[in-house]
Amino acid sequence: MGILSGYTVLDCSIAMAGPFAAQRLGDLGADVIKIEPVTGEWQRHAPAGGVTGNEVNVSFLSLNRNKRSLAVDLKSDEGRKIIRRLVKTADVFIQNYRAGVAGRLGVDYETLSAINPGLIYVSMTGFGEDGPYAKRPGQDLLLQAISGAMMSTGRAGEPPQASGQYIVDAVTAYTAFEGALAALLHRERTGEGQKVEVNMLDAITTIQMQELSVFTVGHKPQTRSAEPHAHVYIRSPYGTFATTDGYIALAMPQFEAMAKALDEPRLADLDEMKAGWEDRDDVFALTREAIGKFSTADALERLNAHGIWAGPVYTYADLVADPQIAHNGTFVEYDHATEGRVKTPGFPIRFSRTPSEVRYGAPRVGEHTNEVLTAAGFSDDEIVEMAKSGAIKSLDA
Repeated sequence: MGILSGYTVLDCSIAMAGPFAAQRLGDLGADVIKIEPVTGEWQRHAPAGGVTGNEVNVSFLSLNRNKRSLAVDLKSDEGRKIIRRLVKTADVFIQNYRAGVAGRLGVDYETLSAINPGLIYVSMTGFGEDGPYAKRPGQDLLLQAISGAMMSTGRAGEPPQASGQYIVDAVTAYTAFEGALAALLHRERTGEGQKVEVNMLDAITTIQMQELSVFTVGHKPQTRSAEPHAHVYIRSPYGTFATTDGYIALAMPQFEAMAKALDEPRLADLDEMKAGWEDRDDVFALTREAIGKFSTADALERLNAHGIWAGPVYTYADLVADPQIAHNGTFVEYDHATEGRVKTPGFPIRFSRTPSEVRYGAPRVGEHTNEVLTAAGFSDDEIVEMAKSGAIKSLDA
């Protein structure tokens, strides 16, 4: 049994950030009930990479394991009745609706906390529940842009570069996950429930703690280089460099050691700190020229032999085949009812006494509706009538 076994989470969230946060709670053993429309949550119909799957697309599959699906129409009286009953015994409620939607559906904090004062209510938004940007769409790329993070990447004079991952969604998910755990700890000590507000703008801003402090405290502006330097606040060379057969990543080497490793005496003649900051483009170009003479394996062997931080630039295929990944058990595999054998990233935290496990694959729409409602005290006749009225969807109906 997982460390959160015995806790119940009602997941009313959509897309990535909310479902990912709820999945992490499920991975730790919580009973996560995914409350979704009878037509299925939005992510079921928006597959990343166009990978639709047999019945459950990969996007949904990756963000909703260890959950049970309750398909219910929250716009119906019967649907709201179901939520009110479930909330009575729930521990955590997660939603990331647009501003005002939770209130219209009757699942706002004031309404639900009146039913269960011990409830941990996690509200996730793009920019905050109020304020001048409250109604703006909380989309990952737009948040990368407004947070200032993009302006630290790419070449000077060219458009800033976005992350190749849904980084804001992921950071927001982990922020909400952390907030839910902290609030549960507070409740264990005091018995008090509370509202936990998380927004994407604050999440991506605060993760730039070091960079923004350099700006606000050290008063050093973001200055991008003409060369593709990887970080505005780290001396050159710092970034990725082409070899004769691929790429390597190189981080903050000592110039004298690098000169020896790459047979490039011009590097040893440079003042490491002065040139590394003031002549970043020249240093980067010289390093690129030196590394470009070697194969990836040869360059890494030479650099590592001199204690220089350097490593390969992997594709996903390389990552999945890596021996350390295999040793760590980073990926998990399980059988899914409609998608067959599934291999996905697993659990980043290891507990010696309460290990995480895959108890459920991502559910089909309404797969557990009858199960959840029966446990909540609804009779078979009530469930049948709600299914007939369209208030719920059940695979058993």
